[in-house]
This record gives sequence, structure tokens and C-alpha cells, in this order.
Amino acid sequence: MLAFPTTKINLGLYLTEKRSDNFHSILSCFYPVQWSDVLEIVPSETFEFLQTGLQVPGNPEDNLCVKAYNLLKNDFDLPNVRIHLHKIIPMGAGLGGGSSDAAFVLKTLNNSLKLGIGREKLMEYAAVLGSDCAFFIPNKTSIATGRGEILEDFKIDLSGTKIVIVYPDIHISTAEAFADVKPKTFEGDFKALLAEPEKWKDQLRNQFEETIFLKYPLLDEIKQQLYKSGAFYASMSGSGSSIYGLFKGEIEELDLNYKIFMGTF
Repeated sequence: MLAFPTTKINLGLYLTEKRSDNFHSILSCFYPVQWSDVLEIVPSETFEFLQTGLQVPGNPEDNLCVKAYNLLKNDFDLPNVRIHLHKIIPMGAGLGGGSSDAAFVLKTLNNSLKLGIGREKLMEYAAVLGSDCAFFIPNKTSIATGRGEILEDFKIDLSGTKIVIVYPDIHISTAEAFADVKPKTFEGDFKALLAEPEKWKDQLRNQFEETIFLKYPLLDEIKQQLYKSGAFYASMSGSGSSIYGLFKGEIEELDLNYKIFMGTF
């Protein structure tokens, strides 16, 4: 069975407190984007995980796709399968690609093997694997709080909006991103701000930019170039190094020698 794990951008990202479990509470809006990896799961005599495309560092047994399979195998009599992940979404980019891969393994196994797991239970499994994994089960625009696993459906009309995502081959680990950031309370009405895109440029922030841009000034340069090219809003996504721009009209020429995704909502 084939699946296409998508990605997401963060419309605003605030760290509101450091928790007793050493995670941070966040406030953000997760918005799905149709930039996808390719996932194939087929029957096999023995369990096998194959990964092609962009190479994922680390031990294959630690890949979130394998962990997702093993998580379900703890509760269900799963047959052996071969999982083939073709990686297109860059890692350390703040786009949630690894989390999406894991969530889509859960969904694909549930559907293809007729396990009968409901949406809420699938989201519980996903939350075990990573803070933003649960989002990719419904894969709908959501206000995210808690570690990112508490989700509230939220409607934003970006139909017809063009998006450009720039990844400048800088890998920023979660640990590196969180090392210098200081939590602070969000002041204002987050939902009201999201409802007024014309205010985003001046008021909607990704808090990680305050520290990450000092360490990697190239990211701020890319953000400003997206504005010069006509974006009505540009931001870093998540805690990674991708910078996206949203456009209502024509996109002026972008002189960027990096991985770029371009699409329309």
C-alpha cells in the first residue's frame, strides 16, 4: 500500500512555559502542506525497513517508522511487512517530516490490516512517538498546545495562496533549537490574530527566530528576500531551518540556490 506523508508549517510558534517533564508547552497553529515523502508498506516473509532518497542519519532501528510499527505490534498481532520510505522532505527543517512518516505508518497499517483503531486512539499512539506526530493523523489545520499533541481544529482560509519553502541545507536539531530559548507568556488573542492575515507580518512570530537568527543570519536574509519577492508573510517553521513565504500575487524572481518547494493552497 502506498501513502504520501505530508508536512506542515507553523503559523506562529510560542514557548509559553518549561514543564516539569523537561518539555516545553507551546502555542502554535499547525497548517498542512502537500510536500510529501513516499511510503510503501507491503507483506514480507521477514520484517524489513528500507530507506532511500535523502539519507536519514542514525541506526535504522531507531527510525520513527520502525518505532511506529513496533508500537502497534505491542498491542496487535501484526504480520511481517517491508516498509520502504523514500525521503524527500529535508530533516532538521522544522517541517515535521519524520513525525509525519511515523503517523502515516500508523494510519497505513491500521487501514491495510483493518485493525479498527479509531482516530483518537491513533492520535494517542502517535503522541507516544513525538510531540507533533498526533497532528498528522487528522492532518487538518489545528491550534496546538501542550507539547504539540493537544490539538483543536481551526479554520483559516488560505485558498489560492502560494507558498514557497526554502531549505538552505542547515540542520538544526531540536536540542540545539531549545538550548537558548526562554519561555514567555503569549500576550493577546491568538485566534483573533490568526483570523487577520494582514497583521501577521507585524504581529505573528516564531519565537525561535530570536535566537536561531543570531546563530544563522542566513536564515534572516532568506526571510527578508521572501518579503522582497512579494510575500505578505514569511517565517521560520517549527524549530528547524526552513523559511517559508506566503504570497497572494505573483512571486518575483528568487535568486536562491537552495532546496525550494513551491505550491498553492
